Amino acid sequence: MGQKKDLSKAVNILQALYELAIREFPRRKRTIEQLRQKGLTPHSPATDEGLLFENAIEFPDAEDEFLSRNLRRLHTILTSRYSMRNVPKNIEARRRIAFFSNSLFMNMPHAPNVDKMMAFSVLTPYYEEEVCFAKEMLRRPNEDGISTIFYLQKIYEDEWNNFIERMHREGMEEDDDIWDKKSRDLRLWASYRGQTLARTVRGMMYYYRALKMLSYLDSASEIDMRMGTQELASHHSSKKIHSLDGLNSVKPPSSPKLDRASSGVSLLFKGHEYGNALMKFTYVVSCQEYGQQKARGDAHAGEILYLMKNNEALRVAYVDEVHLGRDEVEYYSVLVKYDQQLQREVEIYRIRLPGSLKIGEGKSENQNHAIVFTRGDAVQTIDMNQDNYFEEALKMRNLLQEFKTHYGISRPTILGVRENIFTGSVSSLASFMSVQEMGFVTLGQRVLANPLKVRMHYGQADVFDRFWFLQRGGLSKASRVINISEDVFAGFNCTLRSGNVTHHEYIQVGKGMDVGLNEISVFEAKVAIGSGEQILSRDVYRLGHRLDFFRMLSFYFTTVGFYFNTMVVVLIVYAFLWGHLYLALSGAEHYAMSNSVSNKVLAAILNQQFIIQLGLFTLLPMIVENSLEHGFLPAVRDFLIMQLQLASFFYTFSIGTRAHFFGRTILQGGAKYRATARGFVVQHKSYAENYRLFARSHFVKAIELAIILMLYTSRSDLAASTSVYIIMTISCWFLVVSWIISPFLFNPSGFDWLKTVYDFEDFMNWIWYRGVLAKPDQSWETWWYEEQDHLRTTGLWGKLLEIILDLRFFFFQYGVVYHLNISSGNTSVAVYLLSWIYMIAAVGIYVGISYAQDKFAANECIKYRLTQLLVITVAILVIVLLHEFTKFTFLDLMSSLLLFIPTGWGLICIAQVLRPFLQSTIVWDTVVSLARLYDMLIGVIVMVPVASLSWLPGFQAMQTRILFNEAFSRGLQISLILTGKKSN
Repeated sequence: MGQKKDLSKAVNILQALYELAIREFPRRKRTIEQLRQKGLTPHSPATDEGLLFENAIEFPDAEDEFLSRNLRRLHTILTSRYSMRNVPKNIEARRRIAFFSNSLFMNMPHAPNVDKMMAFSVLTPYYEEEVCFAKEMLRRPNEDGISTIFYLQKIYEDEWNNFIERMHREGMEEDDDIWDKKSRDLRLWASYRGQTLARTVRGMMYYYRALKMLSYLDSASEIDMRMGTQELASHHSSKKIHSLDGLNSVKPPSSPKLDRASSGVSLLFKGHEYGNALMKFTYVVSCQEYGQQKARGDAHAGEILYLMKNNEALRVAYVDEVHLGRDEVEYYSVLVKYDQQLQREVEIYRIRLPGSLKIGEGKSENQNHAIVFTRGDAVQTIDMNQDNYFEEALKMRNLLQEFKTHYGISRPTILGVRENIFTGSVSSLASFMSVQEMGFVTLGQRVLANPLKVRMHYGQADVFDRFWFLQRGGLSKASRVINISEDVFAGFNCTLRSGNVTHHEYIQVGKGMDVGLNEISVFEAKVAIGSGEQILSRDVYRLGHRLDFFRMLSFYFTTVGFYFNTMVVVLIVYAFLWGHLYLALSGAEHYAMSNSVSNKVLAAILNQQFIIQLGLFTLLPMIVENSLEHGFLPAVRDFLIMQLQLASFFYTFSIGTRAHFFGRTILQGGAKYRATARGFVVQHKSYAENYRLFARSHFVKAIELAIILMLYTSRSDLAASTSVYIIMTISCWFLVVSWIISPFLFNPSGFDWLKTVYDFEDFMNWIWYRGVLAKPDQSWETWWYEEQDHLRTTGLWGKLLEIILDLRFFFFQYGVVYHLNISSGNTSVAVYLLSWIYMIAAVGIYVGISYAQDKFAANECIKYRLTQLLVITVAILVIVLLHEFTKFTFLDLMSSLLLFIPTGWGLICIAQVLRPFLQSTIVWDTVVSLARLYDMLIGVIVMVPVASLSWLPGFQAMQTRILFNEAFSRGLQISLILTGKKSN
């Protein structure tokens, strides 16, 4: 509805401008009236008199010629046969038209002719991602029985119907023939709706097509346009219509003259447009592994060759390894293209490298080795998950003119552009990520550029001053580990060398984000780890010393400070709960509650804390951005809908991800690159997979906070005051619930009862699997060792700090033993020391049973059963004796079982730090065995609420509605996708 209002508003503005122009030029009005008296209309035939009507705006002054030509074009638009008020049904089409029409009223430099514009290149790094979806991949069903093509048919239903109609018009008879006769078109159609290289290449090649069109318009007269349009219309009426999205829709003519046999819009061109476009634009895709892919006959190499064959301005750069024998290898940077006359791939340049290319994380070297193959004064960096639009490519000439404009005392060296997240309509989770990212790449970047002047480069489609960066180290840094977020260092380098970074809203490019919770968490973990390494880099150190106070403060809060503050928020929750637990167990809180004045003061403090915990200020950026884009009321409506979709759970869960990985990187280092998936996520994620990904970052921490809250509830006098207790702990309970439930709440079929049962069986099999050389997704032990790999690279101070933090688990035991009935109120240290007998006995019983199981369970079952009987008998006897001769009660036993468990977890965490000393001893086997038992216990604790919600009738349907609300609002049959009722 907002886009319709924007379109109507744009049309009304255009009509008002036209009427104003008519009133300002009475001579033109008189001329038009004279022509109308002769019976001529704007739709008269293309005769001399009809053309006279279109050229009626003629002014005697030379300075009015430009205005005259534009008024004629405006008149043609407003009096065209098809009304601009016919808004397309497709949501994406409406959004693109609305943004383009609004952007025309923004301030932008005047665009020069194509032959006078600044030449530029586009550079895209590529490794081994999908180039074009294979036919088998589209038809292959996942574990839920859903194929990719069926999923795309339902998500993009109107676009699929249009595609089938177009295929029928091009000769296809039956729908089933599409897999044989039109398989290439089908694969491209699907690839253009995923995050593939084919989609990125198609989007960037819009620059080439736009420049050809603009070059034609620069030199064509009004008569050429009218006659060419009529000839094009007659050509399309007799032959098939080629889609602009097709890779081979526009090909250069065989001669400089106009080739009337050519298809599509090439009928309009006269020949020189192709040369102008090639002189001003080059697209280089740096396919690092392309040479090796060709050598081993990889299908990706064939798809890349197909892209080069059908895109004249496309160049591919790769690293060629030449083996000379005796382990001697020479490395070359090679640039190739497809020669249309020779009909084969040809080599353009070959540059010898001093050694192996990969010295860092890979992507930065992939960019920097290919920048020498780019041409022009500017280069735009485009990632593999980005897209472009034809109407936005028309404004590239305007954007490049910004390099000639002074912003402050210097011209810009990086032009920032706006991004549109095109993956937000898949699910509610994808829309949350889209809204979060949209606020950062629009309002956030806008404010960073002006007035804060601290905008850097954040992996977006920014345009670089090519010559400026060629002399200053390239587009990104290539040091391993420290430069995991390699692209942001281009912005740091620019600012340190007195560069200037701007941001421009009148042009945008598309960008895809991860759409599944697991993929989103991996992405946020990668960014958080990269931010942790930035703190250790010399670039941030130098920026902190050279920026003035206000820019330094702005720089801190918009880069590493954001993640540091997130970590501090989580630490404050820990400190808050641990502090209140200490007050409750020590009796200080009881003393404060006994004083009425102190009680009122404490309640007032807690009320103020609750107001802050509401977090209203954290919602302002999203509300402000939506207000600017769509209006205040639509922004409030979208915010309320997001809350009903449980967006608060997602954002709270994301806080835990960022805080865990950022804090671990600062404390222990060991950062490594994490590859994120870019596919379609609709399949159900197993419980074992969720546990492997979120156990250490969320589940363990949530259980720890839950134990603190339960212990505080049982020991605090404040819990008797229900309102004060709820106000104080509601945000903490919400944090616990969101960290445990979110991986299942945003998981398709996350609360299906049968899937829950099967997932738990799979989890138990994963826990007890003992295969040799097994992968982490097969064996718990392999995963457990990988989870502590970062401790192997931790320094001495990092290990000491980790041990100190793990000592907090012993406070449970220290605080509880003095409140047990068996202690009889004794506050001596001996009570705490004697409590360790319980831990030693528990570990001894477990080790004894495990030893008996390994030795007797297989062959001598009777001895194993006798050992179990003996242990149980002794335990019961000890409990009876304690009950008879001391004040021991069964409540003490339950409290000990619940609250001494953290002590064992603390011992395991300390043992992991001391692994180099313990691994060669017999103690290590016991540590591994206890760790397996604890992970199984944590898995069972997390599974209890999930199983309970799965058992409730109707909850699965409600979860599906919440997760796929965006799709339901468009009338899509998500139930068919989830139940597997597909049709290939």
